[in-house]
Amino acid sequence: MCQSLVDKVARSKQLMAIAHPEILILFENWLEELEDEVLRLVLSGSREPVQVAEAEGLSRSGADFVLAKLRHEGRIK
Repeated sequence: MCQSLVDKVARSKQLMAIAHPEILILFENWLEELEDEVLRLVLSGSREPVQVAEAEGLSRSGADFVLAKLRHEGRIK
């Protein structure tokens, strides 16, 4: 588990080192819009990752990630 976290941090640092700042900003903007869309889905009753994935064109793991992020931030329960 700890090694996995260390690996993820290392990959994140690598991405930041090779990605142009403009690309990172675009990604962050896209992720914020995606989070808002997922939040609207959840508030309208679509709470299952499969429903979110299908509605947003995400993989199941992508939907799980966004839902977990929103829970972690306290935006959904």
